[in-house]
Amino acid sequence: MLFIILRIAVFVIFLLAGYLLGSRYDSQIMGIAWGAITGALALFVESVIKKISLGVVIGGIFGLSTGLLFGNLLAFPLKAIIPQDFVIAAFILNALFGYTGLLVGIKRGKGLTVSGILRLFKGQGFEENLKLLDTSVIIDGRIADVCEAGFIEGTFILPQFILQELQYIADSPDSLKRARGRRGLDVLHKLQKMSDVTVRIVDEDFPKIKEVDAKLVALGRLLDAKVITNDFNLNKVAELQGVSVLNIHELANALKPVVLPGETIKVFVIKEGKEHNQGVAYLDDGTMVVVENARKLIGKNVDVTVTSVLQTTAGRMIFSKTKEDYEREDLRAVK
Repeated sequence: MLFIILRIAVFVIFLLAGYLLGSRYDSQIMGIAWGAITGALALFVESVIKKISLGVVIGGIFGLSTGLLFGNLLAFPLKAIIPQDFVIAAFILNALFGYTGLLVGIKRGKGLTVSGILRLFKGQGFEENLKLLDTSVIIDGRIADVCEAGFIEGTFILPQFILQELQYIADSPDSLKRARGRRGLDVLHKLQKMSDVTVRIVDEDFPKIKEVDAKLVALGRLLDAKVITNDFNLNKVAELQGVSVLNIHELANALKPVVLPGETIKVFVIKEGKEHNQGVAYLDDGTMVVVENARKLIGKNVDVTVTSVLQTTAGRMIFSKTKEDYEREDLRAVK
């Protein structure tokens, strides 16, 4: 409501300014019209700039200024060489270098954030491709294996509020939670010892935001960083707010071996399935394999033929039949 009132006040000021200027030339109506056009244009520019990040604005201004500076420096010697065409040459050089500088500045400014600008003033340099660690992915532990394999490198940002949540879990009276929290702390120690990974603890906090996930998304927007998580809900919320997410579950599903209907695989049937006479087995990556008519084969290795593959948000499920049953049905279909 306050912003709406301010916008109305600004528009009225433009109208009043147009009326006063028009009165000086006995054209109040024209002055009011120009004031309304200028005010509407100012409000439109404000609405557009509001959607653009601060880094893009600063980068664009700096790039444009640098381009115009170089354009004028190159145009200055032309004044003595072609005095009659100097204005045209200077305009072309300024337009060319100014536009080029603007494009380069906007492109480079996309990764520039408020904290990045402050680090530049402090002489700490500018960092790109930052990654925020969520509590779930730290406790999960697979992030350390992925980094150790060299698939992820760079700077990991660990907010104080995430570290405090992890310490709270590690001090929990519940033995299971306590074990998970301590495993998370061990994973952090392992990450800190890796040469290709830098773990930096930051103190940025958002006192007005209570939920840890919401704080993490807000910090991701502030630092223009990607959030690494296993939390499905956090994944969706972050994407809705324009924050990039790296989901370890999605990575694990993408790396699972692809099996197609008709392929034969060897599995170990370990338990009974939900449906009548079904057996259940698991691949090395944890993928569930449902085998029809395999209840009698529990505790045995068996060759099965894939009939269909179902991809769900929880993972991949493979439905199959024993190789003998599959070949028997094929023979019946041929006859």
